[in-house]
Amino acid sequence: MKQVAAERLAQIRRFEAAGFRAWPATSVQYDGTWAIRMTASHPSWRLNSVNPLDPADDHRLAERIEKAARRFQAYGRTVTFRISPLCPPKLVEHFDAQGWAKLKSSTVMRLKLSEEVTAGAMHQIPLKDLNRFVSAAFQVHGYDADLRPGFTEVVSSIKPEAGLFILEQDDVPVSAAICVQDGALAGLFEVATAKAYRCQGHGRRMLLSALKWAHLRGATEAWLQVMDDNEAAVRLYRSLGFENVYTYHYRRPPAEA
Repeated sequence: MKQVAAERLAQIRRFEAAGFRAWPATSVQYDGTWAIRMTASHPSWRLNSVNPLDPADDHRLAERIEKAARRFQAYGRTVTFRISPLCPPKLVEHFDAQGWAKLKSSTVMRLKLSEEVTAGAMHQIPLKDLNRFVSAAFQVHGYDADLRPGFTEVVSSIKPEAGLFILEQDDVPVSAAICVQDGALAGLFEVATAKAYRCQGHGRRMLLSALKWAHLRGATEAWLQVMDDNEAAVRLYRSLGFENVYTYHYRRPPAEA
């Protein structure tokens, strides 16, 4: 059982590390094995959270939480912890006892890539024009224009090869996604289909094209993160063959939830 647990933690660490590289925060500092990710230009919790990365790192909890809270306050943000299976159980118990809210539960999923998976997918060359992609992605997602500079900064900072994909219909962007190929892993980010075009197969076609691109470049496994309450997206990913790996959620102080 210990061997199984060790292998599972190693697998989770692999995906966590890939996620950090694929969606980079502006600043990353460490308190022991707690990775404190901060990004002044974008409010995303993924980019502004404390990420505990070792179940055994549970000493001086109250002191370290308070230290992290001060750092977040300096950024004008609410202290937010991202709780994955790498989080110390004692930290979760502490949050429970203090009444910290549990928010935004998500699942990390994976899919073994093969020619069979991407058979029939159309060949699509990723965009090289970052400005065009950002414009299309904001139109598809319906993001606030104020977020554009920060979003652009994050995407332009991705270290591994990033494929920027959009699918258009009558010259109108209907689906968008970023596929980050990091060695054998292909991570899918910012996947969305515009509301007026959902349930028409656009998202499936675009995702398969992105996965085909990554597979042809040597990726053998795809992965993604999806919020548990996004039932339509979960159904789509499961229909493509994605399987659950682990879940995570965020914790915030009760007065700030």
